[in-house]
Amino acid sequence: MTEPLLVAVPADVRSFENYSWHASPDTYLKAILSVAGAVPVIVPAIEGIDIGALLSRFDGVLTTGSATNVHPERYGASASPAHEPYDPARDTLSLAIIDEALKREMPLLAICRGHQEMNVAFGGTLATEIQTLDGRADHRAPTAPEQAERFALRHTVEVAKGGRLAAIVGEAPFEVNSLHRQAVDRLGEGLVAEALAEDGTVEAIAPRDAKGFALGVQWHPEYWAASDPASAAIFRAFGEACRLYRDAQRSR
Repeated sequence: MTEPLLVAVPADVRSFENYSWHASPDTYLKAILSVAGAVPVIVPAIEGIDIGALLSRFDGVLTTGSATNVHPERYGASASPAHEPYDPARDTLSLAIIDEALKREMPLLAICRGHQEMNVAFGGTLATEIQTLDGRADHRAPTAPEQAERFALRHTVEVAKGGRLAAIVGEAPFEVNSLHRQAVDRLGEGLVAEALAEDGTVEAIAPRDAKGFALGVQWHPEYWAASDPASAAIFRAFGEACRLYRDAQRSR
């Protein structure tokens, strides 16, 4: 029997029912399972985990979006209500896992908050409430009761020619959804912009010198991974990278 591919998913911390819960939205988990062909494993955001030892048991990492934001102290900014809400335990876990995954050349797919975490991990900064900036569109989620409306494809991204994203989805512009009020400000050292929105917002990033699969996207391909061609292509490419990584580790 073939062992399943395992993908580590850093947890968000939420408080309800008199407990602290370590959880992840199931849209990411389902996309990993059904499209990437791997089993997602939620990693709790608890101090004391040996990240190196942990990732030795995994074949890939996916960092998810979240209602919370990376704490501005992580990128040298002063905290304000515009930056809230926070999840400092998620910050600590995700940034450590991103760093370790990159060191191991382990496949890494970073989505929304995860995309922003990747930029911060490389020393970049984030801009908040970007809809208030000159020339920027409103990238926040639509006010709608249905998730399908909130996650509807809304605007076009231009793909960098010859880049990592282009190798997956092609170089033609395509439509993405948009549910964020923060975005990449200064790009982290060693990162390249793989896609831009029409207003110049950085929509995808990748480490320039990474040997393995490493990609951050600001939009949410997980929601339409079963039906949208570009979203599906990203998750299939991630799954294939996880398989290649596992096979390479076994051959050592």
